[in-house]
Amino acid sequence: MSSEDESEKQATPTRSEVVVVMVPFPAQGHLNQLLHLSRLISSHNIPVHYVSSTIHTRQAKLRDPLSTPNMMITFHDFSVPVFSSPPPDPHSSVKFPSHLLPTFYAALHLRSPVAQLLSALYPTTKRLVIIYDSLIPSVIQDVASIPNGEAYSFQSLSAFRISSYYWESVGRPQGIDDQIAKEVPSRASTLTPEVMEFVNKQEEHTKYSSGAIFNTCQAIEAPFLQVLAKVNKKQWAIGPFNPIEISKNNSSRHECLEWLDKQAPDSVIFVSFGTTTSLTNEQIERLAVGLENSGQKFIWVLREADRGDIFAEDARVCNLPEDYEERIKLNDQGIIVRDWAPQLEILAHTSTGGFMSHCGWNSCMESITQGVPIAAWPMHSDQPHNALLVTKVLKIGIFARDWAHRDELVESSTIEKAVRVLMATEEGEALRKRTVELGKAVRRSVEEGGDSHMEIHDFIAHIKRLTGDSKVLSG
Repeated sequence: MSSEDESEKQATPTRSEVVVVMVPFPAQGHLNQLLHLSRLISSHNIPVHYVSSTIHTRQAKLRDPLSTPNMMITFHDFSVPVFSSPPPDPHSSVKFPSHLLPTFYAALHLRSPVAQLLSALYPTTKRLVIIYDSLIPSVIQDVASIPNGEAYSFQSLSAFRISSYYWESVGRPQGIDDQIAKEVPSRASTLTPEVMEFVNKQEEHTKYSSGAIFNTCQAIEAPFLQVLAKVNKKQWAIGPFNPIEISKNNSSRHECLEWLDKQAPDSVIFVSFGTTTSLTNEQIERLAVGLENSGQKFIWVLREADRGDIFAEDARVCNLPEDYEERIKLNDQGIIVRDWAPQLEILAHTSTGGFMSHCGWNSCMESITQGVPIAAWPMHSDQPHNALLVTKVLKIGIFARDWAHRDELVESSTIEKAVRVLMATEEGEALRKRTVELGKAVRRSVEEGGDSHMEIHDFIAHIKRLTGDSKVLSG
């Protein structure tokens, strides 16, 4: 039924105080966040069982920026039905990665093996806690039959995005004026009808949650967390999940980090659009010209969006203008990364001074934590909301391409201007200073006495509590 990584396996003590089962959604940004959360929880001497399909557990471990073994985390590789893994369509009118839908539906078949794991674990512990991605609550619905079990939903989106659903009913948060409210995208404009159908079918299973966990903190999203506190019976904002301090003593450092070592402080812009975005050849060409013409140094992660099975056939090779790579290398202007890039390490490097990003929440949190301002280029899902948060609310970035112009080809001159503004103007320098200050506030939040530090300890105390009903459900 399951195979477990023996190097990270530890037998659960008889009747331990609490055991946690982690159930991520099968997409990179979700797998990664819950792996980071597994480490945070296991650091409190709590055994964690990380559960996914064979393919996606392997993916999570392969791309783990902190691949050191953790004896408190046990990985479970469960089988799911074979699913189609088509390539992404860069020409799709809606940029949501609809090619991943077969993967999403396949993940729903994890319900049975997860239920069997819960049945095996609950006699060994006083309380069995399930933390599941809010996109797949049906997978953990059998927690209802576990006498000492309780479940908590992990909200992978920003509090800004989620709270915007409630502004009309509970009131608009402080700092959101009419203009910003008018720019908040509708949910339907950021997702496809097929994805909306998937999400809506899962919503009937949200009744199993005893509270919500967010990868954010008060320093970044206090007003929006206050809105959500009015609709959640219990919630904890314990971000950032990602590590704050990045070790530089890695003997197998990526070549782009060696290149960064030779550059001046804050002189390089990092360009990456995540794991679910595919650009057309025309857009790649415009981006290449814009970056080169900006005269600024850059690291560009140029790769196809993930398939449902990243270990399947080779992805499309994204072509650049003739002699482009050779020219920028000869001029020492930039480096193209076509494999998996160490994003956290790049953002943490002192030479990195800007980030052109799709504004996935993982990327936003990592960039803010490291004090790097953003040139926002949202593609789908929560990204347009996050881009609005970054540019208009937090004021730590600019738009490279705003959501209103999502159907247009972004010309090289527009890209060139955005890069120059962020990297070579007083406006960009002011944004950088503002982001650094916010990053310092985020770092303070995880220190002893900080908001996130207190909230993670409050959550740990809550799941270790000696009394109380394990079946308190939130609405």
